[in-house]
Amino acid sequence: MRIDEKHGVRVLILAAEGPPVSTADDAADLVGGAWAHAASVVAVPVERLDPAFFDLSSGVAGEIAQTLVAYRLRLAIVGDLAEQVEASTALRDYVWESNRGAHIWFVPDEASLAAKLG
Repeated sequence: MRIDEKHGVRVLILAAEGPPVSTADDAADLVGGAWAHAASVVAVPVERLDPAFFDLSSGVAGEIAQTLVAYRLRLAIVGDLAEQVEASTALRDYVWESNRGAHIWFVPDEASLAAKLG
């Protein structure tokens, strides 16, 4: 993981390689990491998410997002979601609604995240 500052906002960016983020405990670890580095945004690469995250009926996405938002952190999912969105209307709608808000974003790359923060 690394810390980057984008438009004055500190972002905790997870590496693409590493254990999957799949539980509320994993999300709590992200909260701890963000707080330790005074970050207000946590950026998680698509590759790091458990495949169950993209099946909204599993509850994994909601559990992870709720944990971060409860601690006033923003969550950015970074990477290509085309395959997952094409396979699920519910996920497509969730991504669309989330991107309209201020707490959970799905962006294709870090440059797009920086633009959202600007």
